[in-house]
Amino acid sequence: MNDPIGDMLTRIRNAQMRGKSTVLTPASKLRAWVLDVLADEGYIRGYDKLTGENGHPALEISLKYFEGEPVIRELKRVSKPGRRVYMGVKDIPQVRQGLGVSIVSTPKGVMSDANARSANVGGEVLCTVF
Repeated sequence: MNDPIGDMLTRIRNAQMRGKSTVLTPASKLRAWVLDVLADEGYIRGYDKLTGENGHPALEISLKYFEGEPVIRELKRVSKPGRRVYMGVKDIPQVRQGLGVSIVSTPKGVMSDANARSANVGGEVLCTVF
C-alpha cells in the first residue's frame, strides 16, 4: 500500500456512506495520531486498538452521526506520496473559514491547524476535514 493515510480516509468515507457505526483499518502510529486529532475535534467518537485478521494489529474507528447524517461531510487528502505539501505557520489554510480543520504533521507532532498556529509551527498538511 502506497498511501496508508489515504486508505484510512477512504475507509471512513465509504463506511459513512453505508451508515456503518464502526470501521476497521490496519494500525500504525501515524494513523492513530490522525485519529487522535479527529477525536479531539469531535469528528469521530473514538477508536480502539484490536488484533485484526491474521493477528495483525488493527484500529476500530467509531464513527459519529448527528440526526442520521455523518458528522464528517468532507474528508480530503492534501499531501500525497507523489506530491508532498509543506506549509509554514502563516500559510496553513483555514478550511471553510475556520469551520473545518486541517490536520498537520509538525516537528511537535500531528495536530490541528489551530494548534499548529498557536504552537507557531508549520509542517506537512496531511488532510482537511469539514
